[in-house]
Amino acid sequence: MRVLFILHMPPPVHGASVMGEYVHRSKVVNEAFECSFVNLSTAHGLEDIGKVTWQKLKAFLLLRKAIRNKVREFNPDVVYITPNSHGVAFFKEYILVQMLKAMKQRVVMHFHNKGVKTRQDNPLYNFMYRRFFHDTKVILLAGALYEDVRKYVSHDNVYICYNGIPDTPFHNGNMEVSNTTPRLLFLSNLLISKGIITLLDALEILRDKGYSFTCDIVGGETKEMNARQFEETISQRRLESCVYYHGSKYGEEKQQFLNRTDLLVFPTYYDHECFPLVLLEAMQHGKPCITTNEGGITDIVEHGKTGIIVEKKNSTALAEAIATLIDNPSQRRQMGQAGRKAYEEKFTISVFEQQLTNILTTCYD
Repeated sequence: MRVLFILHMPPPVHGASVMGEYVHRSKVVNEAFECSFVNLSTAHGLEDIGKVTWQKLKAFLLLRKAIRNKVREFNPDVVYITPNSHGVAFFKEYILVQMLKAMKQRVVMHFHNKGVKTRQDNPLYNFMYRRFFHDTKVILLAGALYEDVRKYVSHDNVYICYNGIPDTPFHNGNMEVSNTTPRLLFLSNLLISKGIITLLDALEILRDKGYSFTCDIVGGETKEMNARQFEETISQRRLESCVYYHGSKYGEEKQQFLNRTDLLVFPTYYDHECFPLVLLEAMQHGKPCITTNEGGITDIVEHGKTGIIVEKKNSTALAEAIATLIDNPSQRRQMGQAGRKAYEEKFTISVFEQQLTNILTTCYD
């Protein structure tokens, strides 16, 4: 079976591109199918995402030509594509999907984002979505995300494939940490909608209540907030003695932060949030997660078992959840152990590879 994979690969580094790279390198996928790959990315960095430039327009025209030529040469049985659900990128990928359909291709669309439901009442989007989703199969990251596309896709044409990540050789093999002061970790780029300001407000509440803690902030600068601005925000809240910004960290350096933390705090309300890999990374390391009911997160974190789900944008509720786990080391340990077990059962890269292979093999039977 010949499969043409049209997917995002780094750069830039984000959830969809990371998973695209996993698919590209997957021995399971490459042995199951005769594969050909095309990189869907036209942005060179996170700051380029959503921008319209002449360089990106030229890159798109070359991409469209390359895909058309690849389809003619490779003659795939199935075309797998990872489109966006709205915005400039959606319009780009709408053109590509319509071109593939005109070329009589069987299309499987794997969504790593959401936002269809919030735009389905717009006449232009509604018209385009009807054509876009017609006669295609759709892979979603979690069952909770079906509501986003329900208007356009029947349940029979939807498949669920959880993201997975490879186990890391940098894992220290020990879920226990010996921090005398509880250590928290926020692991994401400096986007306000990832909950970074909500977290700082919660930490301010905890400090004023007399709690002792340290919080490591690990993630890249963005156009919303650079390092200097973030340090100023920390200073304004008088948190500089307990909150530390470390910038972007990858590989072993990132794993060291996960190894030594007591719990991950990720209070996201990001519009595009679907299945954040950072939660899988924390569970892989046996760390409890405090997060929100955004996207497919409730398919990852089980409230009260592997972590705590709090209301979005609610710093008071977030502070209470953090205080609960600071006050109860045994509960942190139990949640971390349950998280590691859930990771091994549902969120490894091998489980993901097998799920994806099964879907592509059977979806057009």
